[in-house]
Amino acid sequence: MELEGRRAEGRLADLYREHVPGAVRLAWLITGSEAQAEDLANDAFIRVAGRFGDLRDPAAFGPYLKRTVVNLANSYFRRRRVERAYLESVGATLEIRPAAGEADPIEREVMWRRLMVLPPRQRAAIVLRFYEDMTEAQAADILGCPVGTVKSLVSRGLEALRKEVER
Repeated sequence: MELEGRRAEGRLADLYREHVPGAVRLAWLITGSEAQAEDLANDAFIRVAGRFGDLRDPAAFGPYLKRTVVNLANSYFRRRRVERAYLESVGATLEIRPAAGEADPIEREVMWRRLMVLPPRQRAAIVLRFYEDMTEAQAADILGCPVGTVKSLVSRGLEALRKEVER
């Protein structure tokens, strides 16, 4: 019994080392916050690892983890909208600061800020397609929507970014 527990522990540690860095990167690209990204990735790992025994295909762990990260990020942004609406209704203001990043060129920082104001689903679609270099089908699978929706989200997101750049 104890040996079986160690094996399961070892498999979870291997899965964590293999998949969590990519999940943190994805969450950071979506949220723009390193701390929030680590929280989301760890929460997602705990949720997926808890259901690992239910997965028919262990190779599905990575995509399932990414999908869970996207879902948790969407929930995070939904909560922030509700909090912001409440604070505005009571007359308080919420300061939104850009994420602290490495020493990047100014243009990259400006574009990053523009990306961060896109709606969460558009941002997630663009991040999955261009930062994570996924196909439309892979992004659709993670976002839980049809390929056409991913195309539409990316198109609208890029159009919004173009308009901002032209300003």
